[in-house]
Amino acid sequence: MELLKLDIQDAIATLTINRPDAGNALGREGDGLAAQAVCAEINADHNVRCVILTGAGKHFSAGGDVKAMKDRTGAFAADGVAIRDGYRKNIHQFINAIMSIEVPLIAGVNGAAIGLGCDVACLADIRIASDKAIFGATFLKLGLVPGDGGAWLLPRVIGMSRASELLYTGSTISAATAENWGLVSRVVPHENLKEEVEALANAISCQPRHALRFTKSLMRQGQTSSYETILEMSAVFQAVSHLTADHMEGVTALLEKRAPVFKGK
Repeated sequence: MELLKLDIQDAIATLTINRPDAGNALGREGDGLAAQAVCAEINADHNVRCVILTGAGKHFSAGGDVKAMKDRTGAFAADGVAIRDGYRKNIHQFINAIMSIEVPLIAGVNGAAIGLGCDVACLADIRIASDKAIFGATFLKLGLVPGDGGAWLLPRVIGMSRASELLYTGSTISAATAENWGLVSRVVPHENLKEEVEALANAISCQPRHALRFTKSLMRQGQTSSYETILEMSAVFQAVSHLTADHMEGVTALLEKRAPVFKGK
């Protein structure tokens, strides 16, 4: 069974974490390579303007493979150095692949997003949660640290104080609390999640494809780069954008008081 099921319809790609029998647990051998391949395919398809990430079955992702940890199998079967390399070459590879997606990424959080699963959700640009979703950074309860980048990701999403509370207590929070804390943009009835996420993806996918990718790049670089660096990047991206047919279509549509029709040129 493929870990990430990819379905592309028009300008929207849907990525489904497809391990429902294990709560969509992640971190098994080969998961990093699988994510790298499918995300490279998405980035190479310039017709794709938005990606939806969700989970098959009841959960978004329950996190790492706890059974494998208990049994000392797979990535957790060897000594400390080998386990470290397993994180670098598999789990980190998975995280980096999702982070590398060049177009806007929406997480449709349909259930539990725990540990590694919560961190994967934090990779998205926008998170919409089902009212049945729960979130947690429960690494310490397993005697572990956030080994997949969560100590970098979570504070940037909800701030240091709330990230510290989640990480240091190992507690879980409801979808309503996640919305209050800014972990998700909004909470919708479980049965409406797919419809709401697709409506948002459709609104995004109407935008000009080059400018979308440029804007996401600026947003991501803005998290770690200086103001001066972002200004310079903005000037370069803007210069390129001014020379596109989509820019001229946008200007013309505004002057003609009609909706623009962008063609990705």
